Amino acid sequence: MTPSDEAIMCPFDFSKGLEFDPSLAELMARDSITRIRLPYGDADAWLVTGFDAVRQVTTDQRFSRAGIMGSDYPRLTPEPIVSPESINVVDPPHSSRLRRLVSQAFTKGHVERMRRRIVRLADTLLDEMAAQGPPADLAHHLSNRLPQHTICDVLGIEQDDWPRMEQYVHQLLSTGPDSRQSAATAKSELREYFGGLVEKRRSSPGNDLISALAAAKDGEDVLDDQELAVMALTLMLSGHDTATCQISNICYLLLTRPELMKHLRSRPDTLTAVLNEMLRFIPFRKGVGIPRVAVEDAEVDGVKIRAGDFVHVSYLTANRDPERYPDPDAIDPDRPSLPHMTFGWGGHRCIAVPLAMAELEVAIGRLLERFPELRLAVPPEEVRWDTETIRRFPIELPVAW
Repeated sequence: MTPSDEAIMCPFDFSKGLEFDPSLAELMARDSITRIRLPYGDADAWLVTGFDAVRQVTTDQRFSRAGIMGSDYPRLTPEPIVSPESINVVDPPHSSRLRRLVSQAFTKGHVERMRRRIVRLADTLLDEMAAQGPPADLAHHLSNRLPQHTICDVLGIEQDDWPRMEQYVHQLLSTGPDSRQSAATAKSELREYFGGLVEKRRSSPGNDLISALAAAKDGEDVLDDQELAVMALTLMLSGHDTATCQISNICYLLLTRPELMKHLRSRPDTLTAVLNEMLRFIPFRKGVGIPRVAVEDAEVDGVKIRAGDFVHVSYLTANRDPERYPDPDAIDPDRPSLPHMTFGWGGHRCIAVPLAMAELEVAIGRLLERFPELRLAVPPEEVRWDTETIRRFPIELPVAW
């Protein structure tokens, strides 16, 4: 596909709280998929919005993520976030092999051990917040630090290196036009760092996640050093990113919607179900993520996609599809359970979902237990939101109790 006047320019820079991006809402109201142009990349793309159509694209091997590498594909950041060797841009059957091996590090037993570590980390952070006293910034005390501490801790990263990891992640996710070089440098230094860490774990394994990945076997098949380093890097990036945003976003919803807070306090056994409903609702990022390219002609939503066309899917709009979720713009804590797309779908669904959910359950569960009178310390309209990256989350969350 070549650039065309028919494509709709989509900066996807909407950053107003957790309101749904009106440009995305307008695109999902169209009868079929739409051609769009993003801020970076030399081609237009198709945007797929409906749940069933997104499910088709994410499970149909005629749409390849690996095929985008080496091209200036349409995207929101100056520098592509993913590396060519990342599992996020590997297609079946190679990705299926990687997922079989990596999933062994996220068995119920491994996740329960990680959950115990998360509880200790969360309680330490909440102890510090309680000791400081109100008002306190919940983003600083919990949302930002727990995911960072958790993923760095479970990967076995030395504590002195944790601030570096945070800085690298911010550089990679920046959307500013001047951020390309710093993002490229961050990606290169992270690759080198995790390469060295893998060498250490091969010679001296511990009880960390990298050691568990190194021990994973499927018959005689194991992860090689490069695969292991890239997987550790991918987990570190997603561990910093998704959980940080979602803890803040979920806390903001609970603090601004008393009925949700009341529901969870009276029915703590519904925590996981309510978290999933909030995850479905939250527009956790701006616009779209990693595209796919059609490797042969295909039809989606009655539209012919030609080989070579780029295709973006929107998990945000799929999560608001009224044909799948009645009254999709409402948060219904009693909504019947249906899988959502916040963690992706198909062969590229986040493989660390068990760890992410453990973090969210511990963070929100312990917070509500420890601070029964928790409330916002400023009016909601004074909460400051991230405007510099592709993420959507409050960068400060002043609270009292």
